[in-house]
Amino acid sequence: MQISQVLRHKGHEVATIDGSESVRTALAVLAEHRIGALVVSSDGERVEGILSERDVARGLHEHGAALLTEPVSSVMTSPVHTCTPHVSVTELAQTMTDHRFRHVPVVEDAKLIGIVSIGDVVKARLDELEDERKHMVDYIQTA
Repeated sequence: MQISQVLRHKGHEVATIDGSESVRTALAVLAEHRIGALVVSSDGERVEGILSERDVARGLHEHGAALLTEPVSSVMTSPVHTCTPHVSVTELAQTMTDHRFRHVPVVEDAKLIGIVSIGDVVKARLDELEDERKHMVDYIQTA
């Protein structure tokens, strides 16, 4: 299964924020959408960074509450590991595990077209395994 199939099921909507917005504003957007990361983009198409809850937690530890008034660009992760819609779920799961990140923007022709979380990847992989199990049971029962 490819990431394009995950996006087909999940949708292509991506919450983005401009790097000049405050961390406080970013936290409000994260809470509003009930998500764990925002793609940092000034135009909604180009990936300039990513801001996760983990980035904010580390920033608060280092800088204290003053971080809330700082721009997102001061705490975002950049450069960002992205993938194309043609990468396999298995390959992306391995990459996410190896590099310990939970969100990966999906880019095609240098344009942001979606985002996948580790939860999306795990669900897709479980769905694949369930399909394989069903096919095996059908094969055994008809043999």
